[in-house]
Amino acid sequence: MRLIRGRRELLSGILSKYTDRDACTCQLVELQKQVPSLYALLSVNACALALTHYALAPAWLTVALPGGMIGLCALRAVHWWRLRPQDISGPEALKRLRGTTILTVLFSAFFVVWAMMLNGYGGPFEQGHVAIFVAITVIACIFCLTHLPAAALLVTVIVIGGFSIHCFATGNDVFIAIALNTAFVAVVMVRILVNNFLAFLQLIASKAEAQRLSAENERLAHTDSLTGLPNRRYFFQRLDALIAAASGRPAAFALAIFDLDRFKPINDTFGHTAGDRVLEETGRRLEAFAGGGVTIARLGGDEFGVLIPAIAGPDAAVELCNRICAALHAPIALGETQVVPGCSGGLALYPCAGRAADALFDRADYALYHSKERKRGMTTLFSQEHEDAIRAERAVETALQSADLAAEMEMHYQPILDTATDRITTVEALARWTSPKLGRVPPDRFIAVAERCGMIHSLTLLLLRKALADAVRLPAGVGLSFNLSSHDLASPETVLAILAAVRQSGLDPRRITLELTETALMRDFEGAQQAITLLRALGIKIALDDFGTGYSSLSYVHRLPLDRIKIDRGFMADVESDLGRSVVITILGLCGNLGVDGIAEGIETAEQLSAVRRHGCRYVQGYLIGMPRPMTELLDDLRMTAPAERVSALSGEAIAAVLRPAAS
Repeated sequence: MRLIRGRRELLSGILSKYTDRDACTCQLVELQKQVPSLYALLSVNACALALTHYALAPAWLTVALPGGMIGLCALRAVHWWRLRPQDISGPEALKRLRGTTILTVLFSAFFVVWAMMLNGYGGPFEQGHVAIFVAITVIACIFCLTHLPAAALLVTVIVIGGFSIHCFATGNDVFIAIALNTAFVAVVMVRILVNNFLAFLQLIASKAEAQRLSAENERLAHTDSLTGLPNRRYFFQRLDALIAAASGRPAAFALAIFDLDRFKPINDTFGHTAGDRVLEETGRRLEAFAGGGVTIARLGGDEFGVLIPAIAGPDAAVELCNRICAALHAPIALGETQVVPGCSGGLALYPCAGRAADALFDRADYALYHSKERKRGMTTLFSQEHEDAIRAERAVETALQSADLAAEMEMHYQPILDTATDRITTVEALARWTSPKLGRVPPDRFIAVAERCGMIHSLTLLLLRKALADAVRLPAGVGLSFNLSSHDLASPETVLAILAAVRQSGLDPRRITLELTETALMRDFEGAQQAITLLRALGIKIALDDFGTGYSSLSYVHRLPLDRIKIDRGFMADVESDLGRSVVITILGLCGNLGVDGIAEGIETAEQLSAVRRHGCRYVQGYLIGMPRPMTELLDDLRMTAPAERVSALSGEAIAAVLRPAAS
């Protein structure tokens, strides 16, 4: 009995752990296979016992009582046969198990009392049949109630206890021996039952643990470890599910992509730990917008994706996305420092922007690119206008890939004037492409397409070689300025190829200036710094183009070995206003502090020229100074003095030598 108590305590511990999980349901599943058989066995045995005592005992004891109990057994058997335990919850399953235990105790108590009542009738053969009935009942209950040990133990105690008391009360040695033998067999079988049930629970526990680990592994496989948000894999699975659910129906949903505007400068300035802190805080803020079916995921780097199901309309989706941008524009504390990464978004609607996952994502990404270029800090909704632009870009890409670039590309050159000497000191090389299929294609279009389709490196080297070949015809005092793409500076192979092209040209590297944009520097500052150092080691000058339109910090400018800073043409339109004048003066002051030359771009009127000269800008460039022209035309102008009419147009400032070379 001590063994049974120990096993019961162990069983109670295991049951208390798994009662509310799968154990109770699994017990019902197994019992459903066995309990109907138990009721059938009890009914058959009761009929057999009643039949052997029919002529010896009263009818109510051999017909009425067993008939009623057999009817109840039949009802319970049908109930168990129709039961669907897989659909029953854990608490309900536990309730049913307790009810089954109580009914089993009642049934067993009735049958043992009924058998003992019959034992008073008949001779030794009938009494032996009663003993057999009791033994078989106990064995059947133990076997059929293997997965409900509490009921099996109670049945064993009640039946064996009552039967043993009755046998000992007779004083008959044979019945006492039968009682002891039956009790011993029951104890052995109970021990086997307990061991089997423990193995059953351990199997359930191992399955539950395996399911838990599988679910945890699946969760980890779909979770970004840094932000805790779902990852790219989960995002695209949800996107596929939304598309499948919306297939064939007019349902609409939205896909948005968000990208932090100033994450890279923050990461480079304050380190990767600070960058991780920014991403963690970004994930926390984005999580506040999840719910109601909205899925938010980190796609990689500082890019995040949002799926918005059942949108009320385009305006509602744009409004939600702009609220997300506003939330990510709030400052983030990094110790005692605060940073503002900012955020821009691109939005595409299903099915307007596409019915396939890759089409939707590409169009949202295109809208994001549009935001970065023109609506930084806001969200752009992909529209038909953007679709037309994509088709036009594809046409440019197709023409670019099939073009004879060496024959179709040509270089034009725009002069840069030194206002201190009124002479041209540098000419900027500008690419021109006339496609047989598309006609004249603007540089901003084909350069952007070349960057996206991976042709920019070969295109840069082709144009540079053309410019270097033309530059050898320039007067000795006139230098060449050439623009590099942000992708060029990020490619060590391209930088080495540029150095090789300069050496092969025979042009003095000190006459060459390579212009870089702020975007090129921010793309990979450390790599850009190394590339600039390598280029300057050969004697090539470096200019920072379009200064003031990007998002680099002044600390970056201080750390770069620059020779020139070109003030963006956008400031020239308001150069005589208070704000425009302040910006230009500030940038020129920065140039003076750094010891670099400042160049004002976009000079188109005599008033602008006069204004920048008053502010101390020495070098100027623009249509007033000279239009971009082929090298032959430019050389003709360099050999001539500007006509008197042009000198007069320059408003009071005698720059008769505006197109005279610095050293002819």
